Amino acid sequence: MAPAESLVCAKFECWKAWLMDIAVPRETKTEEHRVGLTPHAARELVRRGHRVCVQSGAGEGAGFTDATYVQAGAEIMPAADACYAAGELVVKVKEPQPQELELLRPGQTLFTYLHLAALPELTDALLEREIIGIGYETVSDAAGQLPLLAPMSEIAGRMATQAGATCLEKARGGSGLLLGGVPGIESARVLILGGGVVGSNAALIAMGMGAQVAIVDRSLPRLRELDRQFGSHLQTLYATDPTIEAEVARADLVVGAVLSPGARAPRLVTRDMLAHMRPGSALVDVAIDQGGCFETSRPTTHAAPTFVLDGIVHYCVANIPAAVPRTAAQALSHATLPYVQALADLGTGEALRGHASLRAGLNLYRGTLTCRAVADAQAKPWLSVDEIHF
Repeated sequence: MAPAESLVCAKFECWKAWLMDIAVPRETKTEEHRVGLTPHAARELVRRGHRVCVQSGAGEGAGFTDATYVQAGAEIMPAADACYAAGELVVKVKEPQPQELELLRPGQTLFTYLHLAALPELTDALLEREIIGIGYETVSDAAGQLPLLAPMSEIAGRMATQAGATCLEKARGGSGLLLGGVPGIESARVLILGGGVVGSNAALIAMGMGAQVAIVDRSLPRLRELDRQFGSHLQTLYATDPTIEAEVARADLVVGAVLSPGARAPRLVTRDMLAHMRPGSALVDVAIDQGGCFETSRPTTHAAPTFVLDGIVHYCVANIPAAVPRTAAQALSHATLPYVQALADLGTGEALRGHASLRAGLNLYRGTLTCRAVADAQAKPWLSVDEIHF
């Protein structure tokens, strides 16, 4: 993909020809306080000639009042139905909740985190609504990187270690272990499954807190990069089943940070493995929004983030960055803005035709599933994006 700025139409006349109504609804997922566009992003879009319609209160959780959006030139919509009705392009953070589905209309473009592989019922509902669904998590660049997933992965990785440290506290059901120990006392052992953006950020915080940290990954080039980055402070291990089994048994905290873009997360830790862990150890499953990488995982919320099973504390919050919504909303909005501008400036069809990065993000197109990873996970028929006529 060309640099992000090339996604934005270079000619002043372009936005004149492609005025678009953009809806920014308030998130309804439990304890989700992020917002799809910050006032800064809204101002940029309004300046380009687009109408930005923000549901009243959409930014409050992240510290952005309705007044700040009005100052940016956006319009405030009193309720969700009016906001959805106003938008050709809907920009959100999380996948539509059941009460939001009926507000979507055929041909509307939905730009958000979809994570459909583990959500067959939502996939069916969105196909039935014939929406155009572009998932942040599958938008990719020419190098195969995931630019819209990266900022939230950075936050989720750093917070995973914080959450794990809390889970080890006795009051939370943990073994009563301090992650970094104190002089004369051994620090905790942290095992991270996956050396990508989530894993490397989880390792950064764990090492900073003084833990003994190991990362398991199946990519030798990635393990070499991590070794160069962190040196002897980090143990790097090649991922095999025996290695994972042995390291899980030794670990006080296991962070699941594996990623298969668009697909269901692989199950790397079985329930049988939990029997070999010390009671009060903890699992943090960052991959839970893709189905989870621990057999015993089930989604939790920030309101009730943990449960204890077989003596092991599980933290499986599906929207970890929502705990720091101001930081997260700003980071996400900065990353998505060039793509929102492309969709608004050019129109969805032309933007999809012209930009491979957005085509890679297309999961659904007017009743057709267009993401192979989702289709494989749900045994559904699909068409390649190259077969779709925009």
